[in-house]
Amino acid sequence: MRKLLVVIDMQKDFVDGALGTKEAVSIVPNVIEKIKTYDKKDVFFTRDTHQANYMQTQEGKNLPVEHCIEGTEGWEIDANIRPLSEGTTIVDKPTFGSTKLARMIKDIADKEDIEIELVGLCTDICVVSNALMLKATMPEVSISVDASCCAGVTPDKHGAALETMRSCQIYVKND
Repeated sequence: MRKLLVVIDMQKDFVDGALGTKEAVSIVPNVIEKIKTYDKKDVFFTRDTHQANYMQTQEGKNLPVEHCIEGTEGWEIDANIRPLSEGTTIVDKPTFGSTKLARMIKDIADKEDIEIELVGLCTDICVVSNALMLKATMPEVSISVDASCCAGVTPDKHGAALETMRSCQIYVKND
């Protein structure tokens, strides 16, 4: 059974930048250790990727904090984690969930048995969105999230997202 790791949006702006939190900063060592347990060919990173017109987009109108503008420091994977992203697959995504990521992983699942584990930021927005997209795309694949390697916008929203994922048969570890 091939085990894949999906590292969601561990970017400067979400860790300690424009939308960073102390909870996000606190999971960085856990995420580093988790990534080290996987073969690089089995690790997929996502990067929240916005353009200069972010404030004119629907997301920008609902979350009026410029973040993860492509090419900026805030868009980059956190400096502590970045070396571990070399040689992995990086998927830029313009919104919460990535249909491209789901298709890429489904292509693998069509050829061999896999399990998927997710970690990253923010539990209640992009982690849950990608977990549910992956589950909808591959309902028979075992999907889990490591709660000790995730942080939400707030601790309460983190907990609510974990409950939502549990309800949708995504296994929650280390909660």
